[in-house]
Amino acid sequence: MGAEQSGVWWLDWAYAGFTLFGEHVRWADLVGNLAALATVALAVRRSMWTWPVQLTGAVLLFAVSVDAHLTGNALKQVMFVGLVLYGWTRWARATRGGAELRVRPATGHERGVLLGLLVGGTVAVALLFEATGLSWAPWPDAFIFVGSAVATFGQSRALIDFWFVWIAVDLVGVPLALMSGLWVTGAVYIVFFVLAAVGIRDWMRRHRAAEAAEAAERAQGAVA
Repeated sequence: MGAEQSGVWWLDWAYAGFTLFGEHVRWADLVGNLAALATVALAVRRSMWTWPVQLTGAVLLFAVSVDAHLTGNALKQVMFVGLVLYGWTRWARATRGGAELRVRPATGHERGVLLGLLVGGTVAVALLFEATGLSWAPWPDAFIFVGSAVATFGQSRALIDFWFVWIAVDLVGVPLALMSGLWVTGAVYIVFFVLAAVGIRDWMRRHRAAEAAEAAERAQGAVA
């Protein structure tokens, strides 16, 4: 199911673009998704720049999603503004004084909370979308909406598990984006999947290295 131009005057710029292989590609969709890609790449490196870049992408993708009548995705971008500010603040505190951002796996309790939010939130939002008709694909749209929030929350707390949530979101996001006519978004979701796999490997490696260094320090202290 493709999406047509909304006709709202303030969204004319969001529909502007070019034709590629017979499909209309929006410039805002392209630039917004490039920012989203940069966000994930920067998150792999644990760079503070991941947050302002994500904020820029969220603004652009909000306009594109409204234009494509994807209410859930549009609301997701609004929600991202608050989550970005939260994550930005937490990472800034964790790296104060030049300290390195410590990443770690979630505890059993934290994983239960993340899973509960993902399942419960998806059901609640999907039922809301069905009742109000805010989305033409309520269940996958709701999963992407809630999953993106849960993943970003986990990222803000430097939990390695957030990468696994993003992979699940990517698997749902690819077909939904293509059916909505957002071809750039669909392609970017595929790249997200690859970057998430790289992120898991890199963050786990850094976590194990930090643990090994701490164990070595404790051993040296015991000898001394």
